Amino acid sequence: MTFILVAVEQELEPKDLPGFRLDYTGVGKINAAVKTLAIIKEFSPSLIINYGTAGRLNERLSGLVEVSRFVQRDMDATALGFELGQTPFDDVAEIDFGDHGYSYGSGDSFVTQSPKLKTDLVDMEAYAMAKICYLHNVDFKCFKYISDNADDAAHDDWASNVVHGKELFIEKIQSLQVRPTVTI
Repeated sequence: MTFILVAVEQELEPKDLPGFRLDYTGVGKINAAVKTLAIIKEFSPSLIINYGTAGRLNERLSGLVEVSRFVQRDMDATALGFELGQTPFDDVAEIDFGDHGYSYGSGDSFVTQSPKLKTDLVDMEAYAMAKICYLHNVDFKCFKYISDNADDAAHDDWASNVVHGKELFIEKIQSLQVRPTVTI
């Protein structure tokens, strides 16, 4: 069984992918972790796909991109001797689901200037979903539509572009030949 998780309805609605299990995590790493864990516990999916929007730090990227490496961009325990992005006393730092995608920094802030930890893209949920899937041995794929440049105009750009990636994501799902299941 495959689940598609999205942060907010503006990014994708069930009517956009009839027959697929689609649910919303809400905004932020905690909400994403709670929802992802609940889906795994209740439905035991073999694959979770995250779709949403992202700010880009890598200026060469545009459109819909696949992400496969995830870090917490706002975890900063460097004063304790840990690397930027490393959670103290946690064996899981960067999560890597293969070399087929770009790097991603999730954090609990909407990025309007370049963060300290450099990645290709930024958002507020994907690291949490990736970590929960990794810890529970669930396959994870992540596709993000670049909605903004993670700069001082990001909030306006995101609001203008949030709905534009869904058609590209629908095409991607069809090309992956992921079969629909019953919608919850």
